[in-house]
Amino acid sequence: MIAVLLCALALQFHAESRLVVVDVSVRSRSGAAVTDLGREAFTVFENGRPQRISVFLGENVPVSVGLVIDNSGSMRDRRSKVEAAALAFVRASNPMDEILVINFADRPRLDVPFTTDAAALEAGIAAGNAIGGTALRDAIAVGEAHLVQHARHDRRVLLLLTDGNDNASMVSRDQVKKSAAAHGISIYAIGLPQENGSTAGRARHELDDLTDSTGGLVRHLENLDDADAAATEIAQQIRQQYTLGYVPANLAFDGSYRRIRVAVKAPGVTVRTRAGYFATPDDMRNEK
Repeated sequence: MIAVLLCALALQFHAESRLVVVDVSVRSRSGAAVTDLGREAFTVFENGRPQRISVFLGENVPVSVGLVIDNSGSMRDRRSKVEAAALAFVRASNPMDEILVINFADRPRLDVPFTTDAAALEAGIAAGNAIGGTALRDAIAVGEAHLVQHARHDRRVLLLLTDGNDNASMVSRDQVKKSAAAHGISIYAIGLPQENGSTAGRARHELDDLTDSTGGLVRHLENLDDADAAATEIAQQIRQQYTLGYVPANLAFDGSYRRIRVAVKAPGVTVRTRAGYFATPDDMRNEK
């Protein structure tokens, strides 16, 4: 297990390409997805410098998704609704998406490797038995490793279904954030209602930080009955993104953090994307 976690943190960009992939959500003032923009509407800035966009894909591009499902003791009386929300996400996703399932408690466990088989995903989602602690960050690290090593699609996403109260991980939040930034992984989350009020604020902050920094989003629930709708909404948001790719003008890959900003020529829109990435030197990268 420790070896897998370390692998998740050490893997870097694929050695055959310097392409930086950026997933972008564009919303109108009313919150509706804006999906009819062309390449000319977008400008990508890296550390304040405009970059030449060499790849442009519109909405509904297939995605590689890791479903990371809380299977700790706090889920015991809520597991059936959590499973239903995970299935709602699968059903609302692009049929060409490949999805894997990780259930976690004290340790993460890969129950379904990447597949498009809905029956296999349903069986894996139902494989938990809700016992033990909450090693959320360890599960994220394992999900990141599988995305980097095995994903077929450039767009990579983790969806966390959890109350966010990590009490058992060996991996730090900064480590999983750095790995997500290095590999263009967006983290989304459904924050389940907290049973322990004393830890609710900390758990909420952790999910906010993980999602904001990677260009994803979180839906914090007050009522578990809203989990299905939240999962469906997130699946739709993922399908309604644009994918931009560019080769950085600055090819001195020195390990520094590069800030990314995306500007859109459209009135009154809100743009969401990841904050940046690490420009990792050649000798620190591993093959996929």
